[in-house]
Amino acid sequence: MPMHERIIPYLERAGLYHLARLNSQWFWLDEPLVSAFVERWRPETHTFHMPFGECTVTLQDVAFQLGLPVDGEAVSGCLGEFETYMEGGRPAWEWFEDLFGERPPPNKVKQMTVHFTWFHERFRVLPPDASEETVRIYARAYIMMLLSTQLFGDKSANRVHIRWLPFVANLDGMGRYSWGSAALAWLYRCMCRVANRNVTNLAGPLQLLQSWIFWRFPSLRPAGFEVFSFPLASRYGLCFFKFNKFIGHILNFVSHMT
Repeated sequence: MPMHERIIPYLERAGLYHLARLNSQWFWLDEPLVSAFVERWRPETHTFHMPFGECTVTLQDVAFQLGLPVDGEAVSGCLGEFETYMEGGRPAWEWFEDLFGERPPPNKVKQMTVHFTWFHERFRVLPPDASEETVRIYARAYIMMLLSTQLFGDKSANRVHIRWLPFVANLDGMGRYSWGSAALAWLYRCMCRVANRNVTNLAGPLQLLQSWIFWRFPSLRPAGFEVFSFPLASRYGLCFFKFNKFIGHILNFVSHMT
């Protein structure tokens, strides 16, 4: 979904602007490379076991790779306390309608999620004469999609969970949260899950993982990596077109690991 200029101030205040910038670039995920690293992930230590020792993704990596804030309040309540809005508190879908002006059609809803196509079609084009309240609605929709599909995505990869309503309800207060810490915790959790032999699909902030691999393992970097940009993950948007030599590095790396 395009990032309209008028919603950028809300993204900046939320600490999510640099992450949103990655949407404007083509980020090609190398599944064989990511899978080779995940196979060396050990849930007991939350580290990759390599021939030379152990290593892992840190908060510093999150800050530099995705440009997310790592200081502030913990992102909590979206899994547990959110239930109060469905039981003893205000109905969640009634709250959703107040924040977005309408409810999605029943065929776009599954339990507490909305198919991302509804958000994409409904909030893709911001009217030129939109009021500030309309801009805030579009900013909420963009952030909901950003969090659900890019930062805290699950294996479905096509649904937006409404657990983020408590956060987008107060756009001006989103910047006080440590989104980087939450993203790192979610990445750890997803890799621990996929370590189970019965789980095949990897979810989570895979841009973070792949960008970290390129940064920490120079021999695997694609051509053009030396060109500086921030966040670091944005470096790979254009250089993935030159991946023939890069694939050779991957195969050599995997052969040495086995």
